[in-house]
Amino acid sequence: MPTWLVTGGAGFIGGNFALQAIPRRIRVVNLDALTYAGNLDTLSSLRGNPDHVFVQGDIGDRELVSRLLAEHRPDAVINFAAESHVDRSIDGPAAFVQTNVVGTLGLLESVRDYWKSLEGQAKQAFRFLHVSTDEVYGTLGETGKFSEATPYAPNSPYSASKAASDHLVRAFHHTYGLPVLTTNCSNNYGPYHFPEKLIPLVIAKALAGEPLPVYGDGKQVRDWLFVADHCEAIRTVLAKGRVGETYNVGGNSEKQNIEVVRTICRLLDQRRPREDGQPRETQIVHVADRPGHDRRYAIDAGKLRDELGWEPSYTFEQGIAETVDWYLDNQDWVRRVLDGSYRLERIGAAA
Repeated sequence: MPTWLVTGGAGFIGGNFALQAIPRRIRVVNLDALTYAGNLDTLSSLRGNPDHVFVQGDIGDRELVSRLLAEHRPDAVINFAAESHVDRSIDGPAAFVQTNVVGTLGLLESVRDYWKSLEGQAKQAFRFLHVSTDEVYGTLGETGKFSEATPYAPNSPYSASKAASDHLVRAFHHTYGLPVLTTNCSNNYGPYHFPEKLIPLVIAKALAGEPLPVYGDGKQVRDWLFVADHCEAIRTVLAKGRVGETYNVGGNSEKQNIEVVRTICRLLDQRRPREDGQPRETQIVHVADRPGHDRRYAIDAGKLRDELGWEPSYTFEQGIAETVDWYLDNQDWVRRVLDGSYRLERIGAAA
């Protein structure tokens, strides 16, 4: 049974990744700092499972990470740990630099030293996979897509911090020989998503009968990737990716933000109509756009398809319906999340 050290494994993507890994007979050592977006409720089904070891801690804690590596001898490290919300990075960029840059550097140093201590097949087979974002590439016009050769041009403190972490991962491969892989994904959605992000936020506000805020004209375009597909892509890259390479992961589902909001409204109207019978689209309100809001992202995942044989399994229509159903069936999870400091308020306005 392989052992993987998964950082940020109580967050949205990392949590889904851990939940998928355990049934596949992979032992997961799960390191998460449990900041506001980390949620042990997401991992409740793994409680008591001997193949899941949860440790609360920071990726930048060299002593802790080194101890975990020495104790559990993982075959791979998958780094999901990150501050990830653009709006929060506008209000407080320092936290993003601390976690995404300084934290990743500390993790890389610990992993490098551990890898150097390995011998034979264990050293040859070891991998460090860094999970990143398409936002490092900046913004697109009405045509074109991001490829692995697209120059970096980050436009928010969040994407700048992720770009820096990507460069550090690359540098540790070229300088020290660390066997790294990097994935840059488009916008994820699905179960266990913290409700500050667009899709779970709209679901929560729509059910509460509150206004549904849409930034600017709502015509910003994103490529939407269902989280289960993303987790499968990461496992594929980990198993078959070429060391030192970057792979873009996309969902082949470009949608304007306003389209996404209207789709959620229609799905909720079908499943849980408002008491007054009015369509939830009447709750949509346009608000001032986010500062520095990138207009369009689109991913060319052809390299991942052609070299490693991965393609998304979910259409957006399938994924968004499954997501809405999950939130309707798991309102207790949502309520417990909202018992914390986040109350669905607007952040990142940079007034």
